[in-house]
Amino acid sequence: MLEKLKEYENLLGYKYPDAYLKVVELKLLDFDNWFLMSFEQLVDRREELIKRYPNRNLVPFAGRYDSDDIACFEIDFGEKVFIVHDYATEGFERRQEFDDFWSWFISAIKELIGIE
Repeated sequence: MLEKLKEYENLLGYKYPDAYLKVVELKLLDFDNWFLMSFEQLVDRREELIKRYPNRNLVPFAGRYDSDDIACFEIDFGEKVFIVHDYATEGFERRQEFDDFWSWFISAIKELIGIE
């Protein structure tokens, strides 16, 4: 998957954060409520997001099993992570924001072990 992500970076004009690539490399893919999307899932979901939210340039990487929330990077916003409630009316999709991938990852792990 790492090779595909590297090729996709060139197509997007966006460099994935090293932290995200490290977690993918380690195959840490499922955190009970959250899961990292497969390459095919994230490409398909990005195409759908472009249609639903044309004013945003979202790059999804994780989803929740229990809701339509997804975690995304956004081109031109560096390493910030945005939690988007997919399928919400445009302008009402934004749920939460993290400064970087590790902040989101720690939150997902805390949720997994029941301390958040």
